[in-house]
Amino acid sequence: MSDLSELFAQAQENIKTLSKKPDDDTMLELYSLYKQGSQGDVTGERPGFFDFVGGAKFDAREKLKGMSQDDAMQKYIDKVNDLLG
Repeated sequence: MSDLSELFAQAQENIKTLSKKPDDDTMLELYSLYKQGSQGDVTGERPGFFDFVGGAKFDAREKLKGMSQDDAMQKYIDKVNDLLG
């Protein structure tokens, strides 16, 4: 496992220690960075109109399309560290 992968895994654990849940926009950003870092570009079709959460998640991931997994992992790590202060 590379150093970046280890730091990414550690950030996933660290986020669970926050004293309060981040706002929805921050949660969506974390979700999209996590998915881009762990799975790469979003695939498939956007969820239907009435699936508001699924649509928002798909759109957030779509914005990161083309970002390398390493860049997404680093941005996720940085965001978690910012939240932890």
